[in-house]
Amino acid sequence: MDIKANLNTILKSIPKEVTLVAVSKTRQNSAIIEAYQQGQRIFGENKVQELVQKFEELPKDINWHMIGHLQTNKVKFIAPFVSLIHGVDSIKLLKEINKRAKQNNRVIDCLLQVHIATESTKFGFDISEVNEAVNTANEYQNIRIVGLMGMATFTDNKQQVIQEFSSLKTVFDTVKNEHITTLSMGMSGDYQLAIEQGSSMVRVGSAIFGHRN
Repeated sequence: MDIKANLNTILKSIPKEVTLVAVSKTRQNSAIIEAYQQGQRIFGENKVQELVQKFEELPKDINWHMIGHLQTNKVKFIAPFVSLIHGVDSIKLLKEINKRAKQNNRVIDCLLQVHIATESTKFGFDISEVNEAVNTANEYQNIRIVGLMGMATFTDNKQQVIQEFSSLKTVFDTVKNEHITTLSMGMSGDYQLAIEQGSSMVRVGSAIFGHRN
């Protein structure tokens, strides 16, 4: 698996202003180091235990993003160091992140996860709840909402994916301001479509590190 070549190919294929999150979940430290040696500094994990372990073992200038569903009882483990939490999907979770950030004397950047897919298994705020969630978050001192995140339906129907990304972009345009500047959508299979619809942050794993066993 040529991680260096894959990473370079992806970086060439995305605009300069789009942030690449290398999804390193389940990957060995050696693979992460290979990407790190190419200058990649932003990595995404979806399991708290694995994220904490990698933070302890790998270079300290890595920006770690929590990209998976985050349970409130696990926030305390990542609050000391996490750079960005992508999947903030409830007011309850916002409150907990604020509380743990305060204990660590930090302000933690968060993305509100918006439910745009047809699958009921995906988490997130409904489109109608986004404004209220942003306003609620503004009351907390130790979190900063910096954008929105959404995942499209896992389908071969390209038009449906485009429509879902487009609907999230519309919502993003209604809430964006000097702080809310990040729209995180798009993964290995659909990041090009996401960028065409206005994504400013993509989460790419298998296209860099190869398919998982």
